[in-house]
Amino acid sequence: MTAHHILARRCWIFDLDGTLTLPVHDFAAIRSALGMTESDADILQFLASLPAAEAAARHARLIEIEYELAAKTAAAPGAGRLLDQLLRRDARVGILTRNTREIALHTLGQIGLKGYFTSDAILGREEAAPKPHPEGIEKLLAAWGSAPDETVMVGDYLFDLQVGRAAGTATIHVDRSGAFRWPELADLAVATLEELAVALAHAVPMPSL
Repeated sequence: MTAHHILARRCWIFDLDGTLTLPVHDFAAIRSALGMTESDADILQFLASLPAAEAAARHARLIEIEYELAAKTAAAPGAGRLLDQLLRRDARVGILTRNTREIALHTLGQIGLKGYFTSDAILGREEAAPKPHPEGIEKLLAAWGSAPDETVMVGDYLFDLQVGRAAGTATIHVDRSGAFRWPELADLAVATLEELAVALAHAVPMPSL
């Protein structure tokens, strides 16, 4: 699969935190605040394993933390330029996040990107099984009347690449560090969204939906 073919696709699904935003999440600190141990790697799986009352209390604390983090972040460099280009090409754009839709909308408002997305194209952990389960991508594609081979999943973390693979889309790994830890899961790797926007400017778009 060539970079040109990937960039010409007309459906783009983005992770939010650390992809469209600057990274501010300290996951070790979040796990500590929720009373997790080092062996509890996945926050959402941990919460799901708890008795209902305890899970509700810790989930409420997680939401508090997420709102606190939303207030500290900003749009990733190049995010607005990239989204402008995609909308000029009549691309479909959506967000698949392990956050809640409400916090995602709040975050997008905070960073000035809310106008690029319709609410129904933003799926959080309450609208679909959390990444890396492919349900969220499948729901977006069903709503758009689109197919995986027309679609790109863009994200900064392992779950984003895994969910794209599971759903059969192309995957783009955005990694500011340049480490690119999962090359076998990424069809294209860039350090920034600005780099991706520059590449997209030279790609020929597919026909409109």
